[in-house]
Amino acid sequence: MRKALRWLLTLVVLIGTIGTAGAATAAEPEAYGTGATTDIKDQLLSIPGMSLIEEKPYTGYRYFVLGYTQPVDHRHPSKGTFQQRITVLHKDVSRPTVFYTSGYNVSTNPGRSEPTRIVDGNQVSLEYRFFTPSRPAPANWSKLDIWQAASDQHRVFKALKKIYTRNWIATGGSKGGMTATYFERFYPRDMDGVVAYVAPNDVVNNEDSAYDRFFEAVGTKECRDRLNAVQREALVRREPLEKKYAQYAADEGFTFSTVGSLDKAYEAVVLDYVWGFWQYNLLANCADDELVPPDAKAATDDQIWNSIDTISGFSFYTDQGLAPYTPYYYQAATQLGAPTIRFPHIEKKYVRYGYQPPRNFVPRDIPTKFQPYAMRDVDNWVHNNAQHMLYVYGQNDPWGAERFRVGKGAKDSYVFTAPGMNHGANVAGLVADQKALATARILDWAGVSDAAVARAKPLATFDKKLDVPDVEREPTLRH
Repeated sequence: MRKALRWLLTLVVLIGTIGTAGAATAAEPEAYGTGATTDIKDQLLSIPGMSLIEEKPYTGYRYFVLGYTQPVDHRHPSKGTFQQRITVLHKDVSRPTVFYTSGYNVSTNPGRSEPTRIVDGNQVSLEYRFFTPSRPAPANWSKLDIWQAASDQHRVFKALKKIYTRNWIATGGSKGGMTATYFERFYPRDMDGVVAYVAPNDVVNNEDSAYDRFFEAVGTKECRDRLNAVQREALVRREPLEKKYAQYAADEGFTFSTVGSLDKAYEAVVLDYVWGFWQYNLLANCADDELVPPDAKAATDDQIWNSIDTISGFSFYTDQGLAPYTPYYYQAATQLGAPTIRFPHIEKKYVRYGYQPPRNFVPRDIPTKFQPYAMRDVDNWVHNNAQHMLYVYGQNDPWGAERFRVGKGAKDSYVFTAPGMNHGANVAGLVADQKALATARILDWAGVSDAAVARAKPLATFDKKLDVPDVEREPTLRH
């Protein structure tokens, strides 16, 4: 994937707020779990279908990368299986456990989600089905849906609950937040709480005016005008910049069979530009002349190219860039939905394709059919039945334009917005009273002591290696 230096710098700013969130109050970890007489590795491997891929040492923890045998179809478990990757960051069986998923591939390096740090617990992380290598062979794509994926989590939870018997909290960010929500919808008795970060909720796929309203008001007019001008200029200069793109593709061995042509890929990258900026940058980054040229018309072709490439990434809509995310685009085309936005600052003569649907990013030999009822069902359930659920959004994150909301039927559930934050929004970035409330509720759901709940501070100290999230380029249509 393309370089993500500027996103990394942005996230470092966000992550830095976490480090001041609270002092440590947790006890030293027990390597094998309090009262356990069997090594935790042996306990994990005693689970039928569980196998060890590798163990990596980390101070204060045991960290395992595992394979788990799952049915391809949970409705018909006898009709084939596949190996799904799981990681376990083990602290102590006497601690609560956080069930994390990104909704994509699982990282095989030790890492800790924010709720894991707050409750000072264990963390189980699951790779989403059909993301390689957790893909059945042959791949029956009709078995990639939100219920099947929730059932993957349910089986893992049932297997590990015998070892990690204390409270469990599900969490994830973006598509991972959606995944945690779907898990709760289909298996509401499994978790003791859910913390979903920046989770989009596209209830009606063809009604996306909320995104247009967002882009009309986000940030400042000066920043919006500056970004819009660069985006428009990239389309005005389509011919010379596409020649540069063709040379770049030839040098790197990139092809365009899935999207259909270099021209379609070029426009898709350019139309991602404004969205991509707000998804990953802070308002202050708009004043960076290297990142966003201040006078688009006077900028050189290289300056326009570099700005678009840094924020959107010209490698992404190539066959090679899209391939790792085929499972996501398949889901967007069949259940999740995807946004369509207008570009009023660009004359129609410069826009040939507009925001392309996710079907365009799925290989043609994989059939798709959209199911409009899937998201409506989840939205209705959350609105009326949410219990012990927390949603955190960023004020300047485009994905928050269509979000989950809780209604009168919900219990002990909340939707908070972190001011000025983007797609990296977290509890640490909330205003003081909301941060205290959110932290206290997470601790309470985790079943820790009343005194710890009352303090409303994370129980584990910030670890600059363990608490830094994976930084990889997420496309506009990727949640």
